[in-house]
Order: sequence, then structure tokens, then C-alpha cells
Amino acid sequence: MIATIFHRGKEYKVDLFTPIDISMPLSTAANTASAWYVGPMKLEPVVMGDWVGDVSRGGSVNFRNISFNPHGNGTHTECVGHISKEFISLNEHLKRFVFIAELITVLPVELENGDFVITKKQVQDLLKDAFKPEAVIIRTLGNGPNKLHTNYSNTNPPYILKEAIDFLNELGVEHLLIDMPSIDKESDGGKLEAHHAFWNYPANTQFQKTITEFIYVRNEVEDGTYLLNLQIAPFENDASPSKPVIYKVF
Repeated sequence: MIATIFHRGKEYKVDLFTPIDISMPLSTAANTASAWYVGPMKLEPVVMGDWVGDVSRGGSVNFRNISFNPHGNGTHTECVGHISKEFISLNEHLKRFVFIAELITVLPVELENGDFVITKKQVQDLLKDAFKPEAVIIRTLGNGPNKLHTNYSNTNPPYILKEAIDFLNELGVEHLLIDMPSIDKESDGGKLEAHHAFWNYPANTQFQKTITEFIYVRNEVEDGTYLLNLQIAPFENDASPSKPVIYKVF
């Protein structure tokens, strides 16, 4: 199914029957990707007296409670409520779900302190030919399937420098997606400079902007322009598990 989209003065064609899922699944498996010292998601059947919500244990239906942390288990999308004193809900502020996005692949560079980071120059160079993207999707190298099974807790994974975030803001990017557990350094004393800069909190808070972390973009997906469908669950919370899906445009 070929659709034609007109956006910011430009025409795009997209095949809506060729989706590319860039989410990580939520799973109870012990080797599922995780961060922030949280355990795997839990599925537990409801038990009420002699009745159990598990068909394999004699129940009439499967009726399970789910326990997880959206920031530490799988792909998630968050709003400024993640860092604000006020309770701010992603579900309340994300009202559009389809965007023109640019996928870029970055090899983080090593700083003198041993940190690996994404710099402003890298982002500038990779987006120099992009046409006003609303969203930027960052795939980091190396990019093996081990990303689907890595526990990032206490590993100091790569992060984005504030200067790169400032550039994305200047470019008009409103939705940022990355395959790391955070755009900020794992342990930075609570500064979260990249998060604060992206949302311009609290000086001029950008409620409509989102950050999606823990995505996974397979190597065979080429860099370039895509239509992004950012799907969330309607939790009234600062973050939600999400399923970003992209479609190549031509």
C-alpha cells in the first residue's frame, strides 16, 4: 500500500505494508536487555481461592498481572515528566504519532576519562543533508544482536553530549530515539544534562517532545529518511513501553 505524504513543503511516498519494528520486546527471560538494576518483567497469574488465571494449571483463561519498570525493561518512550518535580504524563502530551525521521549510525568516540560519547560534530556531519526531520533515530556501533540481551547496569554505556542535544534542538527535532538505555551518562550525580537540555526544563519546558530509549535497529536497515510511527501504551505516567515502527520513504 503506497501512501503519499506532504510535510513541511516536501512530498514523501511510503509503502505502509513494509514496516520495520525497531523496538526491543518486554520479556520475562533472564537475558533480556535491562538497565538501572531492575530485574526482568514478571508475569504472575491471578489466584482467587481455588481459581487460578493459568490454563496450564487448570484455569479457564490466562489472567496475569504484569510487573515491570518502563525505564529499565525494554523499549520505552518518556516525556519531561521523567525529570520534573511536577507529575507530567506522556499519554497526556504525546498527541501525534507519525513523524518524518532520520536514521543515523554513530560510532561513539572515547574521551580522556574513558567515557564513550556522541558529539555535536558527529551529529552535524550525519544530518547535514537531512531535510527538517521531526525525529532523529540513533543507532550506535557496534551493533550486534547482543544488544537484545545486555544488562547495562554499572557498565557506563555511551551517551550524548549536551552540545549535540543543543544542535538537535536548533534543528527542530522533537523526538529523539537511541539504542542505549539513556541519552545521559549512567552515573552523573543526577545532572541529566542531555535530558534537561532536550526538554529545556524548567526554563521553557517543551511538553510535546519525547525521548525513546532502548530501541534496536538491525544492521540491514540503511541510514536515511523514514516515516516513524511511535506507538505507546496509554499509561498516565512519565514513560510508557513503546513500539516505534519505521517505514522507508522514497
